[in-house]
Amino acid sequence: MRVSREKGPAPTAGIVHLGLGAFFRAFGAVYIEEAMQKSGGDWGIIGVSLQSPTTRDQLAPQDFVYTAQELGPGGSRLHQVEIIRDVLVAPESPEAVLAAMADPAIRIVTLTVTEKGYCHDPASGSLNFKHPGIQHDLTSELPTTAPGYLVRALQRRKAAGLPPFTVLTCDNLPDNGRLVKGIVLELARKIDPALADWLEAEGRFPATMVDRIVPATKPQDIEVLSARTGRDDAAPVMHEPFRQWVVEDDFVPAYGKDARPDLGAVGVELVDNVTAYEHMKLRMLNGTHSSLAYLGYLAGHETIAETVADPVLAAYVKRLWKTEIIPSFTAPPGVDLEGYADALFDRYSNPGIQHRTWQIAMDGSQKLPQRILGTLRDNLDADRACPGLLTAVAAWMIYVGGTDLKGEPIDVRDPLSERLKILSDGASNTQGKVAALLGVRDIFDAALADAIQSEVTAAYERLASGGVHRTLEALA
Repeated sequence: MRVSREKGPAPTAGIVHLGLGAFFRAFGAVYIEEAMQKSGGDWGIIGVSLQSPTTRDQLAPQDFVYTAQELGPGGSRLHQVEIIRDVLVAPESPEAVLAAMADPAIRIVTLTVTEKGYCHDPASGSLNFKHPGIQHDLTSELPTTAPGYLVRALQRRKAAGLPPFTVLTCDNLPDNGRLVKGIVLELARKIDPALADWLEAEGRFPATMVDRIVPATKPQDIEVLSARTGRDDAAPVMHEPFRQWVVEDDFVPAYGKDARPDLGAVGVELVDNVTAYEHMKLRMLNGTHSSLAYLGYLAGHETIAETVADPVLAAYVKRLWKTEIIPSFTAPPGVDLEGYADALFDRYSNPGIQHRTWQIAMDGSQKLPQRILGTLRDNLDADRACPGLLTAVAAWMIYVGGTDLKGEPIDVRDPLSERLKILSDGASNTQGKVAALLGVRDIFDAALADAIQSEVTAAYERLASGGVHRTLEALA
């Protein structure tokens, strides 16, 4: 028997979500459902898959409900989520997606499209007008990219005399609201300058910080859940107990009290400025997650929990927090960063969360600038040594070369994977490989590349000749 709706009919939609993956279903959807249960409102979610019909095909036979399973050290808890009322597949019907986003009932469009989904240059933050999807969206009223859908849907709302929707990104990008606003305005100005002026005046793009570890659901997870509940769920999500959502309270004012769900009633932190929280999470969690992913993978560890159970890597990440990351930014008001680091280590060590190093290592070309390179740049400006982060960059370079330290192939998943491998393979020595990869301006700006080249080359050579453990032990 399939899971089915238990809490009445699907709620009326007030939100469209672009990129309906596991993270949002285990995080934002849960918060929004709780806010509706607490304070009411029409905040049902229409999900949009921008690429594959898989999620729609999994959820449709069970009326778009699914199980969220909390995985804690002492066991797991189950919660059935019923906030989603439909899932649209953009490549099948871009018109249906635009019609949903242009519906007057929709007041918020949320996004989790990953860093690469914004079609921007990670090094500069500007829209990449050479991106084939963006080139298509400049001339077609039926778009293919997330920025394209935002602009074309907002264009329809302006033409209909409707207020814009609030654009609420939930992706791990520095100053993500400002970044997405800039991308949308760049594209809108190319299409219709008057549209860009309207959006600049009337639109809202609040920045957010999101935090919950959500590992990929494995087939055995589905089997175990079915045996436990006696019901089949084709699309459950797994998540850790911890969650934190910090949101700038800046929503389209035309909707008044109906501009957003009552998020504060369920623990969302509504603030004037989210920057300090973003730095804390991007640098302390995402930065160390990526560092541990590359070094852990090269050390032969399959998961983050296994990686931090390794004493050498545990000492490495603790030293990284203390000497290189925490000194690089100002803490949010009232937050103890050393206590936050301790809590992160406990979360990484949770044996119930099997978060694969290979999964976290995906799309590194899009993640490095905000997760690691920003911290590096600030440390260099302060004349602060950062051997741990430089070693993480070197580990990424070895990883994208496609061969691990034992000579085994790596299945590299990255939008620049082919280009990065060609650059790495095209150099005859370590110095040449590092120089070639540092020359990728989509990732590294010239000044930073020049500043770190010699130290990254030395770290690459140490990893290649001595392995992960000897390299990290020498940093102590």
